[in-house]
Amino acid sequence: MHKDETIILLMIETIGKIILYTTDLDSAEKFETDFKSFDATIMNFIVLGECVGKLSEQFKESHSNIDWRKIYAFRNVLAHDYFGIYAAEVWEIIQKDLPKLKANLESI
Repeated sequence: MHKDETIILLMIETIGKIILYTTDLDSAEKFETDFKSFDATIMNFIVLGECVGKLSEQFKESHSNIDWRKIYAFRNVLAHDYFGIYAAEVWEIIQKDLPKLKANLESI
């Protein structure tokens, strides 16, 4: 279980970085044109998905309120279709889904 707990802490830290990189931006358009923030954010979403891949199946099953499969699938899209990424979709995930995920992870 210790490994899973360490990974969850890394995921919370990674979400914190995404929030930090996007906090001064107020729209998907600004997010897309701030190349450093965009690239850093995408990379951290990939890290987030990689973390999910390292969690034990037992851990993921015991915390089934989190859609682990969806997080990992998003990582695959970002890693393998970089030039097909729509900033507006990523922005929406940052605004709507990331705070919920962070809260769920912090409650573990």
